[in-house]
Amino acid sequence: MTETYAVLAIMLAMLIGAISPGPSFLLVARISLSQSRRHGLASALGMGLGGMILATLAVIGLQALFMQVEWLYMAFKIGGGAYLVYLGYLLWRGAKQPLTAAAAAPSRSGVFRTFLLALATQLSNPKTVIFYSSVFAALLPATPSAGTMILLPVLLFLVEGGWYTAVALAFSTSKPRAAYLRAKTWIDRIAGAVMAGLGLRLIFGSARV
Repeated sequence: MTETYAVLAIMLAMLIGAISPGPSFLLVARISLSQSRRHGLASALGMGLGGMILATLAVIGLQALFMQVEWLYMAFKIGGGAYLVYLGYLLWRGAKQPLTAAAAAPSRSGVFRTFLLALATQLSNPKTVIFYSSVFAALLPATPSAGTMILLPVLLFLVEGGWYTAVALAFSTSKPRAAYLRAKTWIDRIAGAVMAGLGLRLIFGSARV
């Protein structure tokens, strides 16, 4: 397989991984529904940057470090899982709180905080690095060029950021937002429970890398 075809296959695998429902999708959809399109796009940018950072870590071999130092991987797992559980708790706790005009109004600082929240959520799962590393190992030639290794994180940013931008645009339109406002309490509780469940699964899942 040539490097060009290998890169295309990697991008397809990453797109499938991004589309699969998870905490990142859940967060972007919820932000886009409950706040503004600007907030949704900021969260998409955070997800894209997070994906690029994780891809860079995969390229430089963080998987090998996790395999050699198991306690470090466990620390990442527990910390990331606890963060997701905390986000789930916040969603559940705020389920009955109405969205006020002030809370929903876009602001520069609020948009930046949304970006940081999305970035932290994307970085909270060390298994993503393992997924990236596994795909790279399976599809790249034994000695990829330096250009390909530099290009991969950039392409991952485009895949992750592009997908979540589409999610933000879809969920920030008027009809989905109106439906969300009608069922906010139950949607937020379900979202909080799912987010916390994903965090607990990360914490108590298999300890093997």
